[in-house]
Amino acid sequence: MTHDPTAPSPERPTEATGGTASGPLGDVVVVDLSRALAGPHATMMLGDLGARVIKVEAPGTGDDTRGWGPPFVTPEDGGDRQSTYFLSANRNKESIALDLKDAADRDVLLGLVDRADVLVENFRTGVLERLGLGIESLMERNPRLVVLSITGFGHDGPEGGRAGYDQIAQGEAGLMSLTGSGPDDPQRVGVPIADLLSGMYGAYGVLAALHERTVTGVGQVVRTSLLAAVVGVHAFQGTRWTVAGEVGRAQGNHHPSIAPYGLFRCRDGAVQIALGSESLWKRFCAGFDLDPEAEGLATNAERVAARERVIGVVEEAFATWDAAPLLERLSEVGVPAGKVRTLDEVYAWDQTRSQGLLLDLEHPTLGRISLPGPPLRFFDGAGGETTRTDHRPPPVLDADAAALRAWATGTD
Repeated sequence: MTHDPTAPSPERPTEATGGTASGPLGDVVVVDLSRALAGPHATMMLGDLGARVIKVEAPGTGDDTRGWGPPFVTPEDGGDRQSTYFLSANRNKESIALDLKDAADRDVLLGLVDRADVLVENFRTGVLERLGLGIESLMERNPRLVVLSITGFGHDGPEGGRAGYDQIAQGEAGLMSLTGSGPDDPQRVGVPIADLLSGMYGAYGVLAALHERTVTGVGQVVRTSLLAAVVGVHAFQGTRWTVAGEVGRAQGNHHPSIAPYGLFRCRDGAVQIALGSESLWKRFCAGFDLDPEAEGLATNAERVAARERVIGVVEEAFATWDAAPLLERLSEVGVPAGKVRTLDEVYAWDQTRSQGLLLDLEHPTLGRISLPGPPLRFFDGAGGETTRTDHRPPPVLDADAAALRAWATGTD
């Protein structure tokens, strides 16, 4: 089956087959063959923007993350338990279980691909070809198809096709060498940041390819990897090496290029301050009776070179303060500051809730659940909010199979 690249996409789904959602991508259909986190995070982002996301899972077990726990949550009626890991990456999706080695199920998948705008996959290089589902053949069937393909270390190069796992990628891509209490204490970031970033970059690439398709009428392949995503956020640490020839190393909770900027102890705990300019340094000194022109501390470059001395000066000034009144004082003098919150505090914080960062949804087996919400909001020119609010809970495995099979085969 081959489509005219200038023709409109096939008929969009109706409410009977899952419905189109509000949002800027409300007319986009995504077939999600990915599992674990990088690909599912990308497709969840697209779903948050209104795309219809059809999650294709392995029969019986589903996405690997359905088994990643504890913690698990079990319905009150004793039904199948749900992994909180799976719940974190799969809102706004439908689920169908297909055995890609089975000819009939493969035909259902091809029917979905024919109707899709986007296909997302994170198989190891060559797996889809062995299944008879190579990207080239899929794009011959549907020339308008945009394909996002995510790997661990890239599709080519001397280590192309190498299996990718977040912690391995954090180490191989240099991030762990920059994270920790010191150079001899490499630490992983507390979330699977390589997976998450590659998903974010992937979604970003999909949007660009969809935009280009409005001009050319044809899709294309977007590739990224865990390696590329982490290198892509090296920021000033990257140019610190590529331009200045300095190798950055972990140095705990203090900024390598700005001082004072980091976590500082006070009488009953600690606070964070960020003095990113000389005017803020002077404001801070005035508020705590310090000399901003003290020898060796008058400029940021001097303070960075004397970081341990600066830490000592600041913590001496904070030594008689408890954290709560100290934060109030820092606010009074106009110094950027904050506390270190635990996650329960973050989700209880009224500012978090005011930004739509907590969703209350009705799960088909768990009942009412709260999930972290999407990070984007949309407004019209008059200031009215147009952000999507009709979110779907993460699906139970194969929950939408009947409607999707009918839609894919044209029997609905």
